Amino acid sequence: MNRTLQWKLIAGFILVFVAGGITGAFLGGLYARHLFFEFHRPEQIGTRMKERLRTELNLTPEQVAKISPIIDKTAVQLRDIRRETGRRVHETIAEAHRQMAANLTDEQRQKLQQIEERHRRWHHRGFHEPPAELPSATP
Repeated sequence: MNRTLQWKLIAGFILVFVAGGITGAFLGGLYARHLFFEFHRPEQIGTRMKERLRTELNLTPEQVAKISPIIDKTAVQLRDIRRETGRRVHETIAEAHRQMAANLTDEQRQKLQQIEERHRRWHHRGFHEPPAELPSATP
């Protein structure tokens, strides 16, 4: 085997290895997106619960019809618990910011407000329920 052929084979193996790595990263990214942004949609918890119970318990359509109202009620209760918990977390953080603001300089208070704005924008993108209007961190 001559030198040129050896280098071509080595380059081919490296190319295949790199292509596999890129493909794996792409598919891994798609899976992560599905896992974190599509699978964890709280508004679909009832549907996922029904489907999981239907498949794992081998439920008949009649059984699914009978348990559907129970699951729907549970999903609404879980949504309300989640909203209430989120509201309480936001109130607690807002109160902490109000208390901290008294000990900060004007520049630090301004930075704290920027942090709050970043946090609000993140929540408004749809990952969580939008928080109730948070009071300003200025005293």
